[in-house]
This record gives sequence, C-alpha cells and structure tokens, in this order.
Amino acid sequence: MRKAMKSSVLRMLQNHKNTMLILIDIGAFGFRQSMGEYPDQIKNIGIFEPGTISIAAGLAISGIVPTVYGISPFIVQRSLEQLKLNFVYQKVGGNFITTGASYDFSELGYSHYCPEDVDTLKTLPGMEIIVPGTPKQFETLFAECCMNGHPSYFRMTDYGGKADIPVSFGKAAVIKKGAKATVIAFAEMLDAVMEATMDLDVTILYYTTAEPFDKETLRNHIAGGKIFICSPFYEGTFAHDIALAVKGAHVKSDELAVPRNVIRSYGTKPEKDQCFGLTSVNIRNRLMALIH
Repeated sequence: MRKAMKSSVLRMLQNHKNTMLILIDIGAFGFRQSMGEYPDQIKNIGIFEPGTISIAAGLAISGIVPTVYGISPFIVQRSLEQLKLNFVYQKVGGNFITTGASYDFSELGYSHYCPEDVDTLKTLPGMEIIVPGTPKQFETLFAECCMNGHPSYFRMTDYGGKADIPVSFGKAAVIKKGAKATVIAFAEMLDAVMEATMDLDVTILYYTTAEPFDKETLRNHIAGGKIFICSPFYEGTFAHDIALAVKGAHVKSDELAVPRNVIRSYGTKPEKDQCFGLTSVNIRNRLMALIH
C-alpha cells in the first residue's frame, strides 16, 4: 500500500501545483529522489508532529493543499488538538496519511499502536476517515478525496487484503446478499469475513469510508434482523453510527474488533490478530452463534 500511496501522492503533486507533501521524518528515505525533483513541493520537517500539522494548516489557509505523512498515533493523538483547531475549526482541507494501522508495527510496542484512531477522529465533525483494504482501493479513494477541500484521514496498513473490491468514497459496497444476517466488514477484515461466510446465507457490506458512515446502505440491507460487525479498530467504534442507521428497527447485533485494553502482548501482527480472535474461524463461530 505504501507504493500505491507514493505513486498517488506524486501524481497529485504533478497535476496540482498548489499542493505540498510534508514528511515527519518517516517517508524521507522513500521520497528522497522525489524531494530533488519537487524541491518546492516536498519538505521533511522532522519529528515535530503537532507543529507540522500547524504548518500544514497555515499552508491550507494560504491556498496550498497539504498532505502530511506520518505514523498513526503521532498524527491522530499527539496532534489531535491541531487537527481540531487548525483544520476542523478553520474549515480548511488537507490530507493526513498514516502508516502503522492498529498494530502493524508490532515489534515497536504500545507507543506505535493505534486501534483507536478511527474512534478518536470521529469526534471531529467534518473529518473524513478513509480506510482502504488494498493498494488499489487507496489509489481510488485518494484520487477522489485529496483535492476536495475537506480534512481527510487515510489509514494505511501493511497487511492489506486480496479481495480487490471496487470502492467509492462514502459508500459501502454490497458484496453479496443473504437472508440470515448482515455482516459489516471494514478495511483489511474483508478477506477473513469472505472466507468465514463462503457458504452462509448472509449479506456482506464492505466499508472503506468510516466517516461519513453510509447509514443508508446498511438501513436497506438488514438481513434477518441481525448485524455482525468485523473491524480492525477498537470495539464500539461504530456503535453510534449503527444505532442511527437501525433506529426504529428490532435488531440483534454482535461485534468482533480489537478489545479496549492496553495491548501488552508480544508477537507479530498476525499473532495479535489470533490473540484477539480476528480470524475467519472465530468470525464464523461468532456469526453462527448470532444466527442461531
């Protein structure tokens, strides 16, 4: 996905002279050649995340569209006040691309984990939150949103899926229709969901936009009065959205997501997924219990 991100950002810089890429040290090596080709459009500020977000806001107010690239917790949490006051409150646009996802940097420990990124950013009205599951989906969604005048957060993962479903900003994709339950899959969880439900009579909705949340598609596809949520974020992240979408309906639901605990466990990203039950086997078991 990082390769797709690099090509997408460079395409934006080539096509729009009023754009800049701002690096927070990470990415400086990958963009080293491009920095020489676009000396006025690519700058490495260094490890100074909150200040860099403020610099980006100043550029945005002056008519430049900034794109900031960093690691999830350092953009989302360390710089949350700057995102809130300098972008959301000022009503200016910019792009914030992060790597690390929930715990892709498993060997770097809790300081580099951020399963709460989507939940945190959903507290900022007007912040767009894009969660592609594949490199191609990143390219599609970045092209749609990078120049739209809104603050847009793009969450990247190094563990993208194989199911390259066509996606569009702000819309859930209906993967299949069934009668017994509706399964909602976010970002890289789609592969596990499809494997778990291959022979089950269920509806699958795939979300790559976390905000704005597509309530209408969910409202129109509640199968069997049951909803099962599968996400690589903190559990409960979409509770408010789903409550609004199903308002007035009698719905039974269950969720499989990252527990709201301090992640102290060691191991690789796949090992953590296994620990938290984010596997096709566990998805199937939980879904079967919900259906029956």
